[in-house]
Amino acid sequence: MSEAVQNQEVQLEIAPASGRIGAEVRGIKLSVSLQGDELKAIEEALLSYKVLFFRGQSHLDDAGQEAFAKLLGDLYAHPTVPVKNGTNAVLELDSEHGGRANSWHTDVTFVDAYPKASVLRAVVVPPAGGDTVWANTAAAYNDLTPELQELANSLRAIHSNAYDYAAVRRDATAEQIRRHREVFASTVYETEHPVVRVHPETGERHLLLGHFVKRIAGFKTPDSDRLLAILQEHVTRLENTVRWRWSPGDVVIWDNRATQHYAVNDYGSQHRVVRRVTVAGDVPVGLDGRRSRVIQPAPLEEEQEKVS
Repeated sequence: MSEAVQNQEVQLEIAPASGRIGAEVRGIKLSVSLQGDELKAIEEALLSYKVLFFRGQSHLDDAGQEAFAKLLGDLYAHPTVPVKNGTNAVLELDSEHGGRANSWHTDVTFVDAYPKASVLRAVVVPPAGGDTVWANTAAAYNDLTPELQELANSLRAIHSNAYDYAAVRRDATAEQIRRHREVFASTVYETEHPVVRVHPETGERHLLLGHFVKRIAGFKTPDSDRLLAILQEHVTRLENTVRWRWSPGDVVIWDNRATQHYAVNDYGSQHRVVRRVTVAGDVPVGLDGRRSRVIQPAPLEEEQEKVS
């Protein structure tokens, strides 16, 4: 059942896609020419549903996708992976060139001000498989017992792009592992984030986890691993997720501060290409008011102190 969501003079036809996260927005054409009220209605729906699905957007090319994404904020280029030729911020994920991220993650959390939103466009879709699943990290936090919430509120976690790719991708080829090391992890980033971040627009509390987490600060590895497993399990409980079956021309926008996602690698040798543009975000703040902290590369002021 769809519902009309009204913002001033604009009504969006929205069909919730699951009970806790995600909605399909119908009858709208994404482009740089969207009016202010239309854009505001989309942004408000995104904060509410966390993930928005738009079918039938085949009119968008790379330039159009970039131009639309820029309406949502400044664009963010990945710190290590080069953008697609001829674009400023389009990251192409091609299954034939290592573009299979089949693990739960929030995009680019190994830096401090990681993206606030992503705009993903389907270009080539396999006839079966290749779905993407998103999880609501606020619902996951709300599901914790008060005792677990209190513990999580006090934790900090180290995120890095130098994670064990072979362990996460157990089917990875030697070439894919080499590419990960030489491209994705060509510069090693480490950032300490609060495990519970406060959303800067909604005030909701979210679990900030995913496969870029190396460890919880201050804990020995076995204890850190157990704690991470407990908290991550709450994120990926089925009732906190929504799954999308792609068609060519689909566009999905998600709040990267409020979600994790998983691209399901179940399509074998079939070809899959999606292109992503991300929108710049802010530095997370924990419940204690402490901001995320860059560890590596060393912040500029630390490098200057070493030189002097």
